[in-house]
Amino acid sequence: RYELALGAIVFAALLDGIDGRVARLLKASSRFGAELDSLADFVNFGVAPAVLMYVWGLSSLPRGFGWIVALVFALATGRRLARFNTMIGVEKPKWQSEFFTGMPAPAGAITVLLPLYLDLLGLFDVRNWPWLIALYTLAMATLLVSTIPTFSGKLLGERISREYVLPALVGVAALVALLVTYPYGTLALVTVLYLATFP
Repeated sequence: RYELALGAIVFAALLDGIDGRVARLLKASSRFGAELDSLADFVNFGVAPAVLMYVWGLSSLPRGFGWIVALVFALATGRRLARFNTMIGVEKPKWQSEFFTGMPAPAGAITVLLPLYLDLLGLFDVRNWPWLIALYTLAMATLLVSTIPTFSGKLLGERISREYVLPALVGVAALVALLVTYPYGTLALVTVLYLATFP
């Protein structure tokens, strides 16, 4: 049930975007909460996408290679989350506060599923190229553990001028409407646009 699994991962990513803010708003943030959040992130954005990619498109690879690729992606997510936890409280230069170090785990989960979005759009049968799916999955795992500065939207809500609040809300509402109406096309487009921000 790929659509249901995909929906659960996307929903987890949306919740991950607000859980820290809610904890800070309620003055309920703690070191324990940060560790628990990382454990949930590992399952939601490492294990779940890896299993989904394996069952959907990597299991046809010979000699268990698909399982190895899925495992590498899950482990890369775990390593990325461990690095994130060790960097909490570390002083960074001002420019680095506007970026993540490497691709964040939720973004990794959303981007690694691009072949599945394309397949569900029905444009062509992506599963005919399992080796290409494996290479793409390994590339996303590499971006997770890389030190490339990547776009961080965490500070967006704190910096929007008053005159841009309404257009921003309209934009978010339009994105949610597109996600509900055309989920696979919207996810594919957002993924491609996100990957295009890396250079």
